[in-house]
Amino acid sequence: MVNASQDRGHVVTRFAPSPTGFLHIGGARTALFNWLYARGRGGKFLLRIEDTDRARSSNEATQAIFAGLRWLGLDWDGDAVSQASRAERHADVAREMLEAGTAYRCFSSQEEIEAYREAARAEGRSTLFHSPWRDADPSDHPDAPYVVRVKAPLDGETVIEDEVQGRVVIRNDQLDDMICLRSDGSPTYMLAVVVDDHDMGVTHVIRGDDHLNNTARQMLVYRAMGWDVPIWSHIPLIHGEDGKKLSKRHGALGVEEYAAMGYPAAAMRNYLTRLGWAHGDDEVFTTDEAREWFDLGGIGKSPARLDFKKLDHISGRHMAMLDEDEIITGLRAWQSAAGLPELSQPGEDALRPALPLVKSAAKTFPDLVEKAHFALVTRPVEVEPKARKALDEAGLEVLRELTPHLQTVSWNRDALEAVAAQTAEGKGVGLGKIAGPLRASLAGRTATPSVFDMMAILGRDETLARLGDAMAPGIETPESTG
Repeated sequence: MVNASQDRGHVVTRFAPSPTGFLHIGGARTALFNWLYARGRGGKFLLRIEDTDRARSSNEATQAIFAGLRWLGLDWDGDAVSQASRAERHADVAREMLEAGTAYRCFSSQEEIEAYREAARAEGRSTLFHSPWRDADPSDHPDAPYVVRVKAPLDGETVIEDEVQGRVVIRNDQLDDMICLRSDGSPTYMLAVVVDDHDMGVTHVIRGDDHLNNTARQMLVYRAMGWDVPIWSHIPLIHGEDGKKLSKRHGALGVEEYAAMGYPAAAMRNYLTRLGWAHGDDEVFTTDEAREWFDLGGIGKSPARLDFKKLDHISGRHMAMLDEDEIITGLRAWQSAAGLPELSQPGEDALRPALPLVKSAAKTFPDLVEKAHFALVTRPVEVEPKARKALDEAGLEVLRELTPHLQTVSWNRDALEAVAAQTAEGKGVGLGKIAGPLRASLAGRTATPSVFDMMAILGRDETLARLGDAMAPGIETPESTG
């Protein structure tokens, strides 16, 4: 296994998504693991767009990948590399292997290959194709289309020393002679990914374990070219809460969906880091701590399970840790992702004083906005029907009696609660009979933060103005509406 103290400063990782859709939550975690491992060791984190499938690749998907990584805060070194733009380099490597004799031209047609396999199935033997052209004399080559195949070893074993999966041994007689150049001269993905990783200086390949079967075949190219093999780490995939492969039935799949739901990026980094990796019993941690702690040995071998309750818990803890500027920035990012109007400057000015009160009780940005409704709403406050019941004649009488005291009391939470308690005692009622009309007048709702906290944040003038609106002639009360 790799000693992290020995590779510090010499680590190069990469994230290599295909631009065929959104940035999947599983891909985002792979990118995060690569980013954390490199950043924690003073190394480089590179981005390569594997766009060789021109029919399915799109610029829109590429931009979505960029946007998702930026929202997560995963910066990459240098420019993103387009795999398609390097096709000639990939083909050159195939030609080098031909010249070295580690690859060969195969003229077998698809029909001949299928006939070979049909015969093998009928005889109960392996359908692994053995090309008759592997050791053919070049003078016997026909003037016909051909593919270029890499010569796989015929005996022995290929050993993959994987930092997550452990020692993986594959018999070489189970490996076919992989095609690296198609008959039209275009390189295959299996060749391109190896050439790109080598040319980009990638030292550690951290990717999903669905690529593990590719690794032994890709090692054929490393061996044929005499290149250093990177350190492999194949991480288990993410499953739904039911233990099955992630699909739309499990909820959001794309990173942009989580951004639109209003989760803080720091919380998503924390949650995704913890999804399949552990550092003791630490559940909630900062990104700086994750960079310092993250190692390959902490990655489990079993698939991680998406758990929205745990995500909400971690998100709530991070909301409480964010400072005011981080919240405002995150709030605007959520509004943009959700296609909502951006917070105005007056809105920001009204929200900031309320943040210390509401951020600890919020799990997401929409949750925070909901809890800060009292600060964001403008006069006249629209009163919901359920809350309006508190503004019956008895409730209005309470407001009329309390208001003169509010005009002279010291404006702090304790003093406000004390004067309200005195008013309640004078009327022979509980404090709840005072809080109901205040809640309806100040926020127009029945569920709000403490009325005394709201009053302290709103200030004397705004509080008295809202109470005045509620007591103004013509207000709709339960009696007047029914």
